[in-house]
Amino acid sequence: VNPVAGAYSTRRKWSRISKLLKYVGLSFDYEYTEGVGHAIELARAAASDGYRYIVAVGGDGTVNEVANGILHSTSPTETSLGVVSTGTGSDFARSVGIPRDYTSACSFLVSSRRRLIDVGVVEFKSKGQTLQRFFVNVAGVGFDATVVEATEKLPKYFGGTIPYLGGLFRSLFSYRNKLVTLSVGGRVEAKRILNVVVANGGYVGGGMHIAPKAELGDNLLDVLIIGDMGKFELLKALPTVYKGTHINHPKVG
Repeated sequence: VNPVAGAYSTRRKWSRISKLLKYVGLSFDYEYTEGVGHAIELARAAASDGYRYIVAVGGDGTVNEVANGILHSTSPTETSLGVVSTGTGSDFARSVGIPRDYTSACSFLVSSRRRLIDVGVVEFKSKGQTLQRFFVNVAGVGFDATVVEATEKLPKYFGGTIPYLGGLFRSLFSYRNKLVTLSVGGRVEAKRILNVVVANGGYVGGGMHIAPKAELGDNLLDVLIIGDMGKFELLKALPTVYKGTHINHPKVG
């Protein structure tokens, strides 16, 4: 349980959520997370200790950490991930079809069937070390990563897409498009890009339909390359991202 998810509202909501979980017939232990990375440690320990159902109560960041904990445990294929969304974006829940209100999500935990989904993995360097991180929804390189970093620094008084838009506008005029080398399917290309998205699920930013053709269980990751798009081009195209029609833009491939 991430008590600070959803503009610090999850701690207050947890009393109600825990009662709902008991009402639908679930018995459980729970732990509050205490900072970044703590959910990874808790989920890894729980899965390794024999817990076969681990539920992330929080936002997309909490889901990501719990998934990483499970996948880095000694029992990654025997442990199922459940989600009760209390965060601002809830994009993974939206992508997978989990109700985004916590009352329905609690019932969904016992009424739904388990589903096998794909997982992506990112390798990166930090402080001289090569590290590995899994993702279940979307990974971004370029402008998207800058926006997420900016969004994390903003107060999240509102849910949905508003915090992400705040991060977007905060980053827009300071960001410079990047020259990157892309290797996809054996093809290597150097080009200047605004953003690269590798999508398992379809949604980011509290409802932006970034990868409308993405399917969580098709054994594929969808790669979306947004080329050397200018700031005003981006602003003009922004409304189309919510409909998924941005993929028709000539600089999106």
